[in-house]
Amino acid sequence: MFAEELVVIDTDSALWEAVRPLVAAALRLDQQQEPSWHGWNKEQIITFLCTLPEHCTLVCGVWDTLTDEEGNEREVLVLGCVCEAQRGEVLTVRTFEALQDEKLPPLQELEPGFEHAREIMRTIKAQIAPVAWALFTDKTTWDEWLLAEGNEGGVADKKALLSLFAQQGRCVLMGSQAAHHSHHP
Repeated sequence: MFAEELVVIDTDSALWEAVRPLVAAALRLDQQQEPSWHGWNKEQIITFLCTLPEHCTLVCGVWDTLTDEEGNEREVLVLGCVCEAQRGEVLTVRTFEALQDEKLPPLQELEPGFEHAREIMRTIKAQIAPVAWALFTDKTTWDEWLLAEGNEGGVADKKALLSLFAQQGRCVLMGSQAAHHSHHP
């Protein structure tokens, strides 16, 4: 699941606090310290990773709506993560903060729209590797998908749930593998 020499980039990023617990849970699964975590298990993740192109990235952007003192709402990026995978193993994990490109807006200005998603993916492809899958969604949908469990706390069909959310317009799936996905918007 993870390369023996997993490299974690930009752990001092503000976005790292949202990524760190996910990496820790995945490492526990990988090292067989836990049989499952919120409907995920090692076999399910390995199966998914083995379907990916030889060298690619997995991207996740999650926004939440915040309200300021005057009652104005704005969408804020709360999780921006890029996992580089090669031959079925995750090699590197980094946040969007590690992406440096003058065409990419600053983190505080990134919006969940198609234009910024495309710029994020273009930057990742140029700096790391092509994007196999990119998930862009809101915090509520992310939490519901990430933490969904199967019957009696078992493994959940995360792919089917994500497909359902895409059909409902609750998330956008992009990337080279998403082009083959029947529910891509």
